[in-house]
Amino acid sequence: MHRALRRRNVLANCKRLGGASTCGTPSLSLATQRGFCSSQPQYEAKSIGGALAKPRIDYRAIIDNAVYKSHNAFNRRANVPVNTIPDIVRLQDSHNSISMRLNQLKAERAEVGERVRKGGEFRVAALEEAKRLKMEIQNLERTLSELEDELLSKSLLIPNDTHPDAPLGAEENAAQIATVGPPPRDVDPARHHVSINQDLKFMDLESGAVASGSSWYYLRDIGAFLELALTNFAMSVAVKHGFTPVMTPDVVKEEVATRCGFQPRDEQSAAPTQNYYLHRDDTESQLVLAGTAEIPLAAMFAGKIYDYGALPLKVVGLGRAFRAEAGARGADTRGLYRVHQFSKVELFVVSKGNVETSSRLMEEMKDVQTEIFDSLGLSFRVLDMPTEELGASAYRKYDMEAWMPGRGGWGEISSLSNCTDYQSRRLHIRHQLPRHANQPEPLEKDTRGPSTTFAHTLNGTAAAVPRLIVALIENGARFDAQGKVVGLDLPKALRPFWLGSTDKIEWV
Repeated sequence: MHRALRRRNVLANCKRLGGASTCGTPSLSLATQRGFCSSQPQYEAKSIGGALAKPRIDYRAIIDNAVYKSHNAFNRRANVPVNTIPDIVRLQDSHNSISMRLNQLKAERAEVGERVRKGGEFRVAALEEAKRLKMEIQNLERTLSELEDELLSKSLLIPNDTHPDAPLGAEENAAQIATVGPPPRDVDPARHHVSINQDLKFMDLESGAVASGSSWYYLRDIGAFLELALTNFAMSVAVKHGFTPVMTPDVVKEEVATRCGFQPRDEQSAAPTQNYYLHRDDTESQLVLAGTAEIPLAAMFAGKIYDYGALPLKVVGLGRAFRAEAGARGADTRGLYRVHQFSKVELFVVSKGNVETSSRLMEEMKDVQTEIFDSLGLSFRVLDMPTEELGASAYRKYDMEAWMPGRGGWGEISSLSNCTDYQSRRLHIRHQLPRHANQPEPLEKDTRGPSTTFAHTLNGTAAAVPRLIVALIENGARFDAQGKVVGLDLPKALRPFWLGSTDKIEWV
């Protein structure tokens, strides 16, 4: 096991300010986020200059479950070289052997040091022995540090474990959990949102191409009002269910995105990542545009230890998502379905560090998502996604797909992932353990505070705006006898958030 990182925990006092509470996180209304900051002390891991400590990977779990870890990586089509897990076992054995030898040498050095202090006729020989031991210890410490770096590098390639009920295989093997909403409309190419745009003029793809290139766009008139209404509606439902609203930064360190497991891929390209870089360099602090608000939301909690009673912590963030991927060729490149930038409302939860609790919270988050999309009158289905669709971080993942009659099929509008401790081990998100609680094995016992363990994190889409606009417009367009679009049926749930003209809108 690599040597434990030294930490200093500092006590952050909870201050009451105008009915709100602050404890090392943004001031939060107790009415909308019960328990985010309890009256008990919150312990925060102190970091120097904002730098994150190295990830804390459970090497023992990898070694003790080597066969499962290998099969799991294969089932998930993870990019893990064949000999990675045997290499981890070998490196750990070498690490243990060198650590034992290092401890022996340090004990010898202490004994020699005692002889030097006593002086006498053997003092010169003892000094020579001390120099030899110092050199050998430095060499072994250097070797041990290199082993630790290699061990960590290889272990970071291992994906999260997989829920036993997750289907095996590719996307087509997804298990349908539920269908919600009215019966799907018949497929009708006239309902494609690009065709409808000729009459409703809710987006401007041509100007987007001039300004930024292909797969960039302007939303205008009804399209712009739809974005505003959808984001506010989704936020309002999340807040009703106890989520605290957060406006996130759209720029993050690439290291943070990587620690979250976010590496969006373009299947048509050999490039391993499709982030937009603000500048390219080899430093850990190089900046990228966030691919999802999940990343800055996770970073809010990085390097902190929370009181056991404060959990779960629930936030909902609004940010812009940037994807450099070109995506699949063909129908997906037409219109708004697959674009380089979009507004996204994201649910994020920090849970107690056990699967039973995080799995229950995942179902609660699914209920919030279902309420949002059902209130929009969409025909949609809920899928339990198979192993090859889980990415690196998800233990289990649900997707929701809405029927889009113009596109002629189901289109993903949301995903929900339980990442268990994958992200928290990389970002150092921990919580205290109560005495005698039936919880995971503590990481450490610190006389300055309670025992701690890694939290679980969950994330889910409350509103991916362009996809919802596609679904609403393709299902809600009204045509006259000549096939011209004359108006749009929109769900009553959006009416309180509508800022524009209603001349062409009927609320249903």
